[in-house]
Amino acid sequence: MNFLEAKKIMDEKLGDWKIMALASCVDNYPMVRNVSCVFYNDKIYFKTDKNFRKTQQLFKNPQVAMCFNGVQVEGKSVNKGLVVDEPGRIFEKKYKEFLWQSYNAYSHVDTEILIEVTPEFVEIWDEDQDRKAFQIFIDFKDQSVEYKPYD
Repeated sequence: MNFLEAKKIMDEKLGDWKIMALASCVDNYPMVRNVSCVFYNDKIYFKTDKNFRKTQQLFKNPQVAMCFNGVQVEGKSVNKGLVVDEPGRIFEKKYKEFLWQSYNAYSHVDTEILIEVTPEFVEIWDEDQDRKAFQIFIDFKDQSVEYKPYD
């Protein structure tokens, strides 16, 4: 399996949007919480209030881990500024399409910022047609893949 094949599996598992668990840590104090994510440009995007505890952690330590249903993403987060200031407003359009209730309730707040997460390492747990478990490790920096049966 090559890098593009593995990335395609990841993309298929995540789809256009998911509610993912986001883990962050500052001063040896870890936190995890759910965030509503959309995927485009080979990155993960979510919005948050710039005053929330999680956001303050991201400002201090941008390294994060995110997880949804057997797909764990490790990467680096970047504050892209106010959601409404994104060029082309791609996130806003996708968020409105996929997460209408949340969009309608919170998108008009002037403290909502866009966080972009660039995947660095991804671990996928899955099973084949015979229900035999395996892992796929995707290293985005090296564009390498390891497929490992789990016995």
